[in-house]
Amino acid sequence: MSSVSKADRKTALDVASWSFNIVTSVGIIMVNKALMATYGFSFATTLTGLHFATTTLLTVLLRWLGYIQDSHIPLPDLLKFVLFANFSIVGMNVSLMWNSVGFYQIAKLSMIPVSCFLEVVFDKVRYSRDTKLSILLVLLGVAVCTVTDVSVNVKGFLAAVIAVWSTALQQYYVHFLQRKHSLGSFDLLGHTAPVQAASLLLAGPFVDYWLTEKKVYAYNYTTVSTFFIILSCTIAVGTNLSQFICIGRFTAVSFQVLGHMKTILVLILGFLFFGKEGLNLHVILGMVIAVAGMIWYGNASSKPGGKERWTYSAPSDKSQKPDNLFGSTETDEKV
Repeated sequence: MSSVSKADRKTALDVASWSFNIVTSVGIIMVNKALMATYGFSFATTLTGLHFATTTLLTVLLRWLGYIQDSHIPLPDLLKFVLFANFSIVGMNVSLMWNSVGFYQIAKLSMIPVSCFLEVVFDKVRYSRDTKLSILLVLLGVAVCTVTDVSVNVKGFLAAVIAVWSTALQQYYVHFLQRKHSLGSFDLLGHTAPVQAASLLLAGPFVDYWLTEKKVYAYNYTTVSTFFIILSCTIAVGTNLSQFICIGRFTAVSFQVLGHMKTILVLILGFLFFGKEGLNLHVILGMVIAVAGMIWYGNASSKPGGKERWTYSAPSDKSQKPDNLFGSTETDEKV
């Protein structure tokens, strides 16, 4: 009976984590779209710096309340994470600027196979045939929904490669650092948010000027636009926290696969609130395919053998703790 209640509790927490992430992620996309498209605040890098500055204030409060414990991350690990995360942010902005929308979406889809590759190489994860096929079905569905015109140029391709790999590495590193240093989501965010805030606020205005040829300091800050900036920063706190919670509870691959539900919701909400483009037949078909793939993935990856981590530990030396989980074969409990 206790095992059943424990399983029910885990399921409830998993659902709550995903719901929290989906609501905050979709919310911030819609707010940022209004902020940039309607009010002309096109300074995405600086805005992200403000997001992490607000998140830093939350971590200070959580530390004061005792929810963040004293912990340590070696400086090389911390700098590596911040480097990946910042390259991800700038890379995505540059990729969107230099590439067509179609190729930008294809680049985003490629983060799933890249994340799978990282798990296979570093964590020795093996996927069953059904798990692999379900991932392909999700990719197909989202591609049908989102990919339109596809044109590629050399600098756009390089920007996309940097964006995809840095994003996949950043998301993998969230899970890796939590395991390696036994950190909770609050603890890890307390280490990373201040460094990201400082680096992005310093570099953001220069990066945004390079991308838009506009100065963030010269922007006309009206009452309404300032309200949307504050609202964006407030929602971003939940987005940043929920990302760490979800990747900590699941894996970077699962976060990417099931996270495409956000893409579908953004398409629907974009139609409802901004909708100049209708939900045509091929978009609806893509949504159905993607959702079917997500359901299949959740079922396939949770079965024994659906997603396993293979490790190799020397039985004669039990005192050593490897960084990656390399030991006897064990089923990955992350869905």
